[in-house]
Amino acid sequence: MIYLWAVTLLWAFSFSLIGVYLAADVDAYFAVLTRTLLASLVFLPLLLRHRVANGLKLQLMGIGGIQLGIMYLCFYQSFTLLSVPEVVLFTIFTPVYIALLDDWMNRRFTLGYLLTAGLAVIGAAIIRYDSLSSDFFLGFMLVQAANLCFAFGQVAYKWVMQRQDQSLAHHQVFGYFYLGALLVALMGMLLFGNWSRLPVSSLQWGVLIWLGVVASGLGYFLWNKGATLVDAGALGIMNNALVPAGLLVNLLIWNRDVDLVRLGLGAGVILLALWINHAWVRPRVIAAARG
Repeated sequence: MIYLWAVTLLWAFSFSLIGVYLAADVDAYFAVLTRTLLASLVFLPLLLRHRVANGLKLQLMGIGGIQLGIMYLCFYQSFTLLSVPEVVLFTIFTPVYIALLDDWMNRRFTLGYLLTAGLAVIGAAIIRYDSLSSDFFLGFMLVQAANLCFAFGQVAYKWVMQRQDQSLAHHQVFGYFYLGALLVALMGMLLFGNWSRLPVSSLQWGVLIWLGVVASGLGYFLWNKGATLVDAGALGIMNNALVPAGLLVNLLIWNRDVDLVRLGLGAGVILLALWINHAWVRPRVIAAARG
Protein backbone atom coordinates (compact mmCIF):
# COMPACT_ATOMS: atom_id res chain seq x y z
CA MET A 1 0.00 0.00 0.00
CA ILE A 2 2.91 2.38 0.59
CA TYR A 3 3.49 2.64 -3.18
CA LEU A 4 -0.14 3.54 -3.85
CA TRP A 5 -0.30 6.11 -1.04
CA ALA A 6 2.95 7.73 -2.22
CA VAL A 7 1.72 8.04 -5.80
CA THR A 8 -1.67 9.31 -4.60
CA LEU A 9 0.12 12.24 -2.97
CA LEU A 10 2.34 12.74 -6.03
CA TRP A 11 -0.58 12.76 -8.48
CA ALA A 12 -2.63 15.01 -6.19
CA PHE A 13 -0.10 17.76 -6.95
CA SER A 14 -0.03 16.86 -10.64
CA PHE A 15 -3.74 17.59 -11.18
CA SER A 16 -3.34 21.18 -10.01
CA LEU A 17 -0.12 21.71 -11.95
CA ILE A 18 -1.88 20.67 -15.16
CA GLY A 19 -4.96 22.77 -14.46
CA VAL A 20 -3.11 25.92 -13.39
CA TYR A 21 -0.13 26.01 -15.76
CA LEU A 22 -0.86 23.87 -18.84
CA ALA A 23 -4.52 23.22 -19.64
CA ALA A 24 -5.39 26.64 -21.08
CA ASP A 25 -2.25 27.23 -23.15
CA VAL A 26 -0.42 24.00 -24.04
CA ASP A 27 -1.80 21.49 -26.52
CA ALA A 28 -2.97 18.42 -24.63
CA TYR A 29 -1.58 15.95 -27.17
CA PHE A 30 1.82 17.62 -27.06
CA ALA A 31 1.73 17.45 -23.25
CA VAL A 32 0.95 13.72 -23.37
CA LEU A 33 3.64 13.12 -25.99
CA THR A 34 6.23 15.00 -23.93
CA ARG A 35 5.33 13.15 -20.74
CA THR A 36 5.53 9.70 -22.33
CA LEU A 37 8.76 10.56 -24.16
CA LEU A 38 10.47 11.74 -20.97
CA ALA A 39 9.20 8.71 -19.03
CA SER A 40 10.55 6.43 -21.78
CA LEU A 41 13.96 8.10 -21.63
CA VAL A 42 14.10 7.57 -17.85
CA PHE A 43 13.81 3.80 -18.29
CA LEU A 44 15.68 3.45 -21.59
CA PRO A 45 19.09 2.70 -19.96
CA LEU A 46 17.51 -0.15 -18.02
CA LEU A 47 16.02 -1.61 -21.20
CA LEU A 48 19.42 -1.60 -22.85
CA ARG A 49 20.98 -3.46 -19.92
CA HIS A 50 18.48 -6.32 -19.56
CA ARG A 51 17.29 -8.92 -22.05
CA VAL A 52 13.54 -9.53 -22.04
CA ALA A 53 11.46 -12.11 -23.88
CA ASN A 54 9.73 -10.71 -26.95
CA GLY A 55 6.34 -11.92 -25.75
CA LEU A 56 6.64 -9.96 -22.50
CA LYS A 57 7.84 -6.88 -24.40
CA LEU A 58 4.72 -6.90 -26.58
CA GLN A 59 2.43 -7.48 -23.62
CA LEU A 60 3.87 -4.55 -21.67
CA MET A 61 3.82 -2.27 -24.71
CA GLY A 62 0.18 -3.16 -25.28
CA ILE A 63 -0.68 -2.48 -21.65
CA GLY A 64 1.12 0.87 -21.72
CA GLY A 65 -0.50 1.85 -25.00
CA ILE A 66 -3.95 1.21 -23.51
CA GLN A 67 -3.50 2.34 -19.89
CA LEU A 68 -1.54 5.50 -20.61
CA GLY A 69 -1.81 6.20 -24.34
CA ILE A 70 -5.44 5.59 -25.32
CA MET A 71 -6.60 6.61 -21.83
CA TYR A 72 -5.11 10.09 -22.24
CA LEU A 73 -6.48 10.52 -25.76
CA CYS A 74 -10.02 9.82 -24.54
CA PHE A 75 -9.58 11.75 -21.30
CA TYR A 76 -8.33 14.98 -22.87
CA GLN A 77 -11.02 14.90 -25.57
CA SER A 78 -13.71 14.71 -22.89
CA PHE A 79 -12.74 18.19 -21.66
CA THR A 80 -14.05 19.65 -24.94
CA LEU A 81 -17.53 18.33 -24.11
CA LEU A 82 -17.74 18.44 -20.31
CA SER A 83 -16.99 20.80 -17.48
CA VAL A 84 -14.13 19.89 -15.15
CA PRO A 85 -16.50 18.87 -12.28
CA GLU A 86 -18.36 16.57 -14.69
CA VAL A 87 -15.12 14.92 -15.85
CA VAL A 88 -13.98 14.35 -12.28
CA LEU A 89 -17.39 13.00 -11.30
CA PHE A 90 -17.43 10.51 -14.16
CA THR A 91 -13.97 9.14 -13.26
CA ILE A 92 -15.29 7.69 -10.00
CA PHE A 93 -16.50 4.50 -11.72
CA THR A 94 -12.93 3.18 -12.16
CA PRO A 95 -13.00 0.97 -9.00
CA VAL A 96 -16.04 -0.88 -10.32
CA TYR A 97 -14.25 -1.63 -13.59
CA ILE A 98 -11.17 -2.83 -11.70
CA ALA A 99 -13.24 -5.23 -9.58
CA LEU A 100 -15.08 -6.63 -12.61
CA LEU A 101 -11.95 -6.93 -14.79
CA ASP A 102 -9.95 -8.62 -12.06
CA ASP A 103 -12.69 -11.19 -11.50
CA TRP A 104 -13.02 -11.72 -15.27
CA MET A 105 -9.29 -12.34 -15.71
CA ASN A 106 -9.27 -14.76 -12.77
CA ARG A 107 -12.54 -16.46 -13.82
CA ARG A 108 -14.44 -15.70 -10.63
CA PHE A 109 -16.97 -13.29 -9.12
CA THR A 110 -16.24 -11.57 -5.82
CA LEU A 111 -19.28 -9.72 -4.48
CA GLY A 112 -17.24 -8.14 -1.68
CA TYR A 113 -14.91 -6.40 -4.16
CA LEU A 114 -17.86 -5.02 -6.08
CA LEU A 115 -19.53 -3.76 -2.89
CA THR A 116 -16.42 -1.99 -1.57
CA ALA A 117 -15.78 -0.51 -5.02
CA GLY A 118 -19.33 0.78 -5.02
CA LEU A 119 -18.78 2.29 -1.58
CA ALA A 120 -15.67 4.07 -2.86
CA VAL A 121 -17.72 5.44 -5.76
CA ILE A 122 -20.29 6.81 -3.30
CA GLY A 123 -17.54 8.47 -1.29
CA ALA A 124 -16.05 10.16 -4.35
CA ALA A 125 -19.53 11.20 -5.56
CA ILE A 126 -20.20 12.90 -2.21
CA ILE A 127 -17.08 15.00 -2.73
CA ARG A 128 -17.44 15.86 -6.40
CA TYR A 129 -21.11 15.76 -7.37
CA ASP A 130 -22.30 18.88 -9.19
CA SER A 131 -25.24 19.50 -11.48
CA LEU A 132 -24.78 18.01 -14.93
CA SER A 133 -25.11 19.76 -18.29
CA SER A 134 -27.84 18.69 -20.69
CA ASP A 135 -25.44 17.63 -23.46
CA PHE A 136 -23.00 15.25 -21.83
CA PHE A 137 -23.60 11.74 -23.18
CA LEU A 138 -20.64 11.65 -25.59
CA GLY A 139 -18.37 13.20 -22.98
CA PHE A 140 -19.57 10.64 -20.45
CA MET A 141 -18.74 7.79 -22.84
CA LEU A 142 -15.25 9.21 -23.50
CA VAL A 143 -14.52 9.38 -19.77
CA GLN A 144 -15.78 5.83 -19.30
CA ALA A 145 -13.51 4.69 -22.13
CA ALA A 146 -10.60 6.39 -20.32
CA ASN A 147 -11.64 4.73 -17.04
CA LEU A 148 -11.77 1.32 -18.68
CA CYS A 149 -8.33 1.80 -20.23
CA PHE A 150 -6.83 2.85 -16.91
CA ALA A 151 -8.54 0.00 -15.04
CA PHE A 152 -7.56 -2.56 -17.67
CA GLY A 153 -3.92 -1.50 -17.58
CA GLN A 154 -3.65 -1.87 -13.82
CA VAL A 155 -5.33 -5.27 -13.72
CA ALA A 156 -3.50 -6.55 -16.82
CA TYR A 157 -0.08 -5.47 -15.51
CA LYS A 158 -0.81 -7.15 -12.18
CA TRP A 159 -1.93 -10.33 -13.95
CA VAL A 160 1.07 -10.44 -16.34
CA MET A 161 3.78 -9.69 -13.78
CA GLN A 162 2.48 -12.12 -11.18
CA ARG A 163 2.99 -14.89 -13.73
CA GLN A 164 6.64 -14.04 -14.43
CA ASP A 165 9.73 -15.44 -12.79
CA GLN A 166 9.97 -13.83 -9.35
CA SER A 167 13.60 -12.92 -10.03
CA LEU A 168 12.44 -10.52 -12.76
CA ALA A 169 12.45 -6.99 -11.31
CA HIS A 170 9.77 -4.51 -12.40
CA HIS A 171 12.28 -1.76 -13.23
CA GLN A 172 14.03 -4.06 -15.71
CA VAL A 173 11.00 -4.27 -18.00
CA PHE A 174 8.71 -1.31 -17.24
CA GLY A 175 10.28 0.84 -19.94
CA TYR A 176 8.35 -1.18 -22.54
CA PHE A 177 5.14 0.08 -20.89
CA TYR A 178 6.19 3.64 -21.73
CA LEU A 179 7.30 2.74 -25.25
CA GLY A 180 3.79 1.44 -25.96
CA ALA A 181 2.27 4.64 -24.57
CA LEU A 182 4.75 6.72 -26.58
CA LEU A 183 3.67 5.13 -29.87
CA VAL A 184 0.01 5.92 -29.14
CA ALA A 185 0.82 9.48 -27.97
CA LEU A 186 2.86 10.11 -31.12
CA MET A 187 -0.03 8.99 -33.34
CA GLY A 188 -2.38 11.20 -31.33
CA MET A 189 -0.14 14.25 -31.80
CA LEU A 190 0.27 13.62 -35.53
CA LEU A 191 -3.47 13.17 -36.05
CA PHE A 192 -5.00 15.69 -33.63
CA GLY A 193 -2.23 17.88 -32.22
CA ASN A 194 -1.98 21.66 -32.59
CA TRP A 195 1.65 22.58 -33.18
CA SER A 196 0.89 26.28 -32.60
CA ARG A 197 0.10 25.65 -28.92
CA LEU A 198 3.51 24.59 -27.64
CA PRO A 199 4.96 25.75 -24.30
CA VAL A 200 6.27 29.32 -24.42
CA SER A 201 7.65 29.84 -20.91
CA SER A 202 10.31 28.16 -18.82
CA LEU A 203 7.67 27.52 -16.16
CA GLN A 204 5.52 25.53 -18.57
CA TRP A 205 8.53 23.51 -19.72
CA GLY A 206 9.52 22.96 -16.10
CA VAL A 207 6.04 21.64 -15.26
CA LEU A 208 6.14 19.33 -18.29
CA ILE A 209 9.56 17.99 -17.29
CA TRP A 210 8.34 17.37 -13.74
CA LEU A 211 5.21 15.61 -15.00
CA GLY A 212 7.17 13.52 -17.49
CA VAL A 213 10.09 12.45 -15.33
CA VAL A 214 8.46 12.27 -11.90
CA ALA A 215 4.64 12.07 -12.17
CA SER A 216 4.70 9.79 -15.23
CA GLY A 217 8.14 8.18 -15.15
CA LEU A 218 8.23 7.45 -11.45
CA GLY A 219 4.49 7.61 -10.73
CA TYR A 220 3.16 4.98 -13.13
CA PHE A 221 6.02 2.64 -12.33
CA LEU A 222 5.34 2.79 -8.58
CA TRP A 223 1.57 2.68 -9.05
CA ASN A 224 1.59 -0.42 -11.25
CA LYS A 225 4.19 -2.09 -9.05
CA GLY A 226 1.98 -1.33 -6.05
CA ALA A 227 -0.97 -2.80 -7.93
CA THR A 228 0.81 -6.18 -7.98
CA LEU A 229 1.13 -6.14 -4.18
CA VAL A 230 -2.51 -5.55 -3.20
CA ASP A 231 -5.83 -7.21 -3.94
CA ALA A 232 -8.31 -5.82 -6.46
CA GLY A 233 -10.51 -4.32 -3.76
CA ALA A 234 -7.76 -2.15 -2.28
CA LEU A 235 -6.53 -1.19 -5.76
CA GLY A 236 -9.98 -0.03 -6.81
CA ILE A 237 -10.51 2.00 -3.65
CA MET A 238 -7.13 3.69 -3.93
CA ASN A 239 -8.10 4.92 -7.41
CA ASN A 240 -10.78 7.07 -5.79
CA ALA A 241 -8.53 8.21 -2.94
CA LEU A 242 -7.04 10.54 -5.57
CA VAL A 243 -10.22 12.65 -5.48
CA PRO A 244 -10.00 13.98 -1.88
CA ALA A 245 -6.19 14.13 -2.08
CA GLY A 246 -6.27 16.26 -5.22
CA LEU A 247 -8.90 18.60 -3.83
CA LEU A 248 -7.05 19.02 -0.54
CA VAL A 249 -3.77 19.93 -2.27
CA ASN A 250 -5.65 22.36 -4.51
CA LEU A 251 -7.22 23.99 -1.45
CA LEU A 252 -4.02 24.27 0.60
CA ILE A 253 -1.75 25.57 -2.18
CA TRP A 254 -3.95 27.35 -4.70
CA ASN A 255 -6.79 28.30 -2.31
CA ARG A 256 -9.58 27.11 -4.58
CA ASP A 257 -13.07 26.79 -3.11
CA VAL A 258 -13.69 23.33 -1.67
CA ASP A 259 -16.63 22.17 0.43
CA LEU A 260 -14.73 20.91 3.48
CA VAL A 261 -17.78 19.10 4.91
CA ARG A 262 -18.30 17.11 1.71
CA LEU A 263 -14.56 16.54 1.39
CA GLY A 264 -14.32 15.14 4.92
CA LEU A 265 -17.47 13.03 4.61
CA GLY A 266 -16.51 11.59 1.23
CA ALA A 267 -12.94 10.86 2.32
CA GLY A 268 -14.33 9.10 5.39
CA VAL A 269 -16.51 6.86 3.22
CA ILE A 270 -13.52 5.97 1.01
CA LEU A 271 -11.41 5.11 4.07
CA LEU A 272 -14.30 3.04 5.43
CA ALA A 273 -14.38 1.09 2.14
CA LEU A 274 -10.62 0.50 2.44
CA TRP A 275 -11.00 -0.76 6.03
CA ILE A 276 -13.91 -3.08 5.11
CA ASN A 277 -11.86 -4.50 2.25
CA HIS A 278 -8.83 -5.09 4.51
CA ALA A 279 -10.72 -6.44 7.53
CA TRP A 280 -13.57 -8.37 5.93
CA VAL A 281 -13.34 -8.94 2.16
CA ARG A 282 -9.65 -9.80 1.66
CA PRO A 283 -9.47 -12.48 4.44
CA ARG A 284 -12.48 -14.25 2.93
CA VAL A 285 -11.02 -14.17 -0.58
CA ILE A 286 -7.74 -15.63 0.71
CA ALA A 287 -9.58 -18.30 2.68
CA ALA A 288 -11.65 -19.26 -0.37
CA ALA A 289 -8.53 -19.51 -2.53
CA ARG A 290 -6.88 -21.84 0.01
CA GLY A 291 -9.99 -23.91 0.55
